[in-house]
Amino acid sequence: MKPSAPFSNNHYPVIIIGGGITGIGILRDLSMRGIKALLVEQKDLCTGTSSHFHGLLHSGARYAVSDGEAAKECMEENLILKEIAPHAIERTEGFFVSIDGDEPAYAEKWVAGCAKAGIPTARVDLKTVVNLEPNLRGNMTAVYRVPDSAVDGFRLIWQNAYSAQSYGGVFRTYAAATAIHSENGAVTGITITNILTGESERISCDYLVNAAGSWVAAVARLADIPIGITPDRGLLIAFNYRFTERVINRLHPAGDADIFVPHGAITIFGTTSVKVENPADTAVSSKEALYMLNIGEKVFPELKSYRILRGFAGTRPLFSNGGGRDATRNFMVMDHENDGLKGFISIAGGKLTTYRLMAEKTSDLVCKKMGIDKPCRTRLEPLVKKIDKKVYKRARAYFPKLGIDLSISRQGDNFRNVLNRIASDKKKSALLCECELVTRGEFEEVLFRSGNYPIEHLELTLGTLSDVRRRTRIGMGTCQGNFCAYRGVGTIAETGGVPDTDLSLILNKFIEERWAGIRPLLWGVQLKEAELSRGIYQTILNSAGEPYEE
Repeated sequence: MKPSAPFSNNHYPVIIIGGGITGIGILRDLSMRGIKALLVEQKDLCTGTSSHFHGLLHSGARYAVSDGEAAKECMEENLILKEIAPHAIERTEGFFVSIDGDEPAYAEKWVAGCAKAGIPTARVDLKTVVNLEPNLRGNMTAVYRVPDSAVDGFRLIWQNAYSAQSYGGVFRTYAAATAIHSENGAVTGITITNILTGESERISCDYLVNAAGSWVAAVARLADIPIGITPDRGLLIAFNYRFTERVINRLHPAGDADIFVPHGAITIFGTTSVKVENPADTAVSSKEALYMLNIGEKVFPELKSYRILRGFAGTRPLFSNGGGRDATRNFMVMDHENDGLKGFISIAGGKLTTYRLMAEKTSDLVCKKMGIDKPCRTRLEPLVKKIDKKVYKRARAYFPKLGIDLSISRQGDNFRNVLNRIASDKKKSALLCECELVTRGEFEEVLFRSGNYPIEHLELTLGTLSDVRRRTRIGMGTCQGNFCAYRGVGTIAETGGVPDTDLSLILNKFIEERWAGIRPLLWGVQLKEAELSRGIYQTILNSAGEPYEE
């Protein structure tokens, strides 16, 4: 690693550390208020908790008994996000299901708690439930309808990012904050280190916001300030089958393996709760997966027969009041002037559902300290502007059915650039990924971002196929990259997207990342698919680099 350089000529009134949904939400909020801000993230956007969760847009009902304030906030933000982020949300509604053995008295407390938090509930006749959800065949005793929904963390973050850029916001990825600088008890800037090259740079600022999620305590330690955050790991399982049309929650005190969330053609099942020391500890184990399946089949008896796509895990940043299920899901904005360092603010806790509110409260504090009186507008303005009907009509000539809406949901306002690429060369309408309907034109647009949203870290975007995956969902469908990965790398080669780079390394890294979520779940159909993948990459494509024998 190279030594830290003096402060560069770059100065930002506000620097935000953390490229999850809260940090990018703050960047959008401040940018909409006309404040110049820079966000830095140690990896790519959406690589932490915001992309490693069950994808539930909470109604707040899950916390109606244990955390009334968090429940109320979730319900209020649920309604706001459905209005400003419709492309990232599927309005599935939800069922809370009580089965034999669940405590009836808890249901009474839960109904009362929902009413107090403003969460609408309605009891559903069990015959109606079976007609609506035929796979839900456990020994049900009571079912209630709530306004839960499904949300795509990747789309939500990138829609916020593109919106923030349109207002002048700047973000840099693969830029780890490695030092916080101060003079006379006030923040003066940070050192960022490019984790790919090892080069360091000092950037000055007046205010520093720590929105690093599960890493918030580690960032605060750079300023010798303790924050009581405990990373809590949760395992999730993605099934290649949408066996429920609604979010299904167990109607009992929050526990392991009691949430099922439909997403497009799949279902995500979660989660566990394990205290860990390292927020990057997201290992997946077969034992933990089987433990979850044993619990889940009490609600969906055929659960173990459904094909599994992969397992994945994320860590929640919970306050250290015992951690785990008993920890509050509320959030806290901390002004570290109270700790002796002016200009330093941390935001911790909360849920993805309440990210916009968390960003608003944090930005309010920043504006107060800056003496700026500009109201928050994030609840009023949509993340993606409505696509003109003429553009939509034009797109029908090049996109498969449903492909237009999917591409718009991923690329937002920049969809027009995707369409222009394809219109200029019809070959770019070809699908690189059939599972997610990703065209070559969309793939190239992410590689060579142009138009209104220039990505300043373009050379880093081109460094890994997973960066493209997070923007397009390529490789996240049924085949888990078996077919689209080599097509994507072939496109990079043909366009000269990554000069002087061994493309086989990019391909192998991508396949290995997919493999990490498949390996612990190798049984049944998954095992057959793994053998197909091995045949394609090791035999046909010789990804292992074995010497050819005559």
